[in-house]
Amino acid sequence: MRNSRLGARRITERRRNIVNDSDVKSRRHRPDYFILVLMGALLICGAVVVYAIGPGLTGGTELSENYYSSKQIVAIILGIIGFIISSSIPLDKWKKLQPVIVALAMLSAIIVRVAGEEVNGVHRWIQVGGFSFQPAELIKLALVLWLASFLSEARAKGSLDSADTFKKLGIVTISIVLIVAGLQSDLGSAAVMMAVIGVVSFVAGLPLKKLGIVVVALLIVTVLAISTSSYRRDRIATFINPSADCQNEGYQACQALITVGSGGVFGKGLGKSVQAYGYLPEPANDSIFAIVAEKFGFAGTLIVIGVFWALFSRISLIAKASTTDYNKLLVSGILVWFSAQTIINIGAMIGLLPLKGITLPFVSYGGTSIIFVMIAMGIVFQASRYTDLLSSSRGSNKSSNTNTGYLSSSSRYKRRSL
Repeated sequence: MRNSRLGARRITERRRNIVNDSDVKSRRHRPDYFILVLMGALLICGAVVVYAIGPGLTGGTELSENYYSSKQIVAIILGIIGFIISSSIPLDKWKKLQPVIVALAMLSAIIVRVAGEEVNGVHRWIQVGGFSFQPAELIKLALVLWLASFLSEARAKGSLDSADTFKKLGIVTISIVLIVAGLQSDLGSAAVMMAVIGVVSFVAGLPLKKLGIVVVALLIVTVLAISTSSYRRDRIATFINPSADCQNEGYQACQALITVGSGGVFGKGLGKSVQAYGYLPEPANDSIFAIVAEKFGFAGTLIVIGVFWALFSRISLIAKASTTDYNKLLVSGILVWFSAQTIINIGAMIGLLPLKGITLPFVSYGGTSIIFVMIAMGIVFQASRYTDLLSSSRGSNKSSNTNTGYLSSSSRYKRRSL
């Protein structure tokens, strides 16, 4: 009897040692399929809204009513292909691909300035056949990949607090300000990238004093960028008092607020939009959240925001449970990218932030945005296969019959359900 107890005790100790082993923690396991459900819900929402306002978008033109919705579906299909490819690429290979992607991003930034299409006096798009390509989306992906690689290596070498690390981050920050905010006049995308640099650097452990210097420098640059541009000054003035000039500079801001308010509690319905018929500028792109509010009302917008919140929460948990610095920083960068862009877009539509001309991830019409957002989600999905699923399992209530999230049906070990 005593020998059997000793044997059982040894087996238990062996199992504990196995469970605590880092190799087991990073072993491939079931990914988080729930993020696919959330991502799919947002894509469907965007496709339905673009289809519903198709007649308003093509009114007075020779284009078919399904022109924009057809292009949106094509973009979603290409995005799904990009998701499948990126989700099948191991994360260490993304680190090897990072220099190539950074080089392509730099090349596209040059091309858009030299040969890009000029719209409203700015160069943000490259026309490729019947499609337009926006380099800022590629630059966002390249930035996230570079930051994760650079800062994880700096942590491994113990040089995160060094002057060289701070200098390189400063060079990248200044380059983004000059290229994206300056040459491309895309202050919204530049703001998202600045948020990515700041938060990922903080997650990596960069000292707060140095981050504070960066923040102050960025504020100075932002003030200079606004003060030297008449249309940016007008946007700030419109943000402060949107009703002061609703016929000219404040037109989009006023129309956005009218669109959001006209939806009421439950919305007008899919086929009863008014603002998409020439009243609200960019109803399928920058202003699509206002159209969502008009069609689905306050209740519908709460659901959409809830889906975004759930998706970002899942991505956050994946980042926290990542077993390597590179994975953690990579997923964190993607999270900041998506969440900052969502906050800026929705905040502008409800009058909490100045208009920035930036798309709502997954929902807005636009092939480049959808494709690169889906590629980034593929990286997150791949990262969800390699997480420390044990750190939060203690103390959480689980049913033995539950097999959601990351629980592998073939695993002998208890894993955390994110």
